[in-house]
Amino acid sequence: MRKIEEVRELFAKDRFATENGAVVDEIGEKYSKCSLRLSLRHKNAMGDVMGGVYFTLADFAFAVASNWEKPSTVSISSDIRFLGTAKGETLCAVAKCLKDGRSTCCYRVDVTDGEGKIVAAVTITGYKLK
Repeated sequence: MRKIEEVRELFAKDRFATENGAVVDEIGEKYSKCSLRLSLRHKNAMGDVMGGVYFTLADFAFAVASNWEKPSTVSISSDIRFLGTAKGETLCAVAKCLKDGRSTCCYRVDVTDGEGKIVAAVTITGYKLK
């Protein structure tokens, strides 16, 4: 089994997410927890967190959860529900596998803000290339 340091090194290559601040905090069987410290670059014209930030972090958490043990899964469908405006200085995304089939999988990713409130719920279907 890979150690968290190895997983962080592997996913450092996910440049869009990591250059926007996403980090891997925890890994487990078909599970990951990733976070991001918010800054001005993450805000929209209204001063709130841009929707793409929620999605980027959720997609990153899915990628880590579904690939850290055996890289081969890509997203084929994603559905995001924005449930509130983020408060605090961080976002956290927890990805958990709901169904792991032969060629596809389904994950639920909850994105919470610095106060622990769910601000986005994401369902992602993945396709296993190998």
